[in-house]
Amino acid sequence: MIKNYKKFKKFEDELISKEKVNIEKNFLIVEEMYKEAVALNVFPVKNPLDDIEVDIKIAKVVNSVSKINWGYSY
Repeated sequence: MIKNYKKFKKFEDELISKEKVNIEKNFLIVEEMYKEAVALNVFPVKNPLDDIEVDIKIAKVVNSVSKINWGYSY
């Protein structure tokens, strides 16, 4: 459990700012994720409107959760 959010946020921001971006590695990860999605028959989507009702329900839940005040000040 994070007790001092501001201190943790500062640490996290410093860590991210020091991290170098590896474009080649990132493209390889995306390529492998694409291959896996194709192998699982979830991509490319045959009809993008298939199961739209499920996506709408998930979006409603996610949007309602984001409105809850978790006690963090950004």
